[in-house]
Amino acid sequence: MGRKYIDCREIPSDTKCTVAISADSEEELLEAAVQHAVEVHHHDDSPQLREQLKAAFKEGAPPA
Repeated sequence: MGRKYIDCREIPSDTKCTVAISADSEEELLEAAVQHAVEVHHHDDSPQLREQLKAAFKEGAPPA
């Protein structure tokens, strides 16, 4: 399995967040992304949030 990432710059947000998170496993990336979404963006941890985050995962590393 290759490295995956999620980049807040690609998700519309009022906060204009520029955080990108990457990991070698989808499970690790999901847990980090959920923590970020809950703590920074004040989302509730829910199955729907987790599905939305997983749908935004991309292969490789985030662009600089």
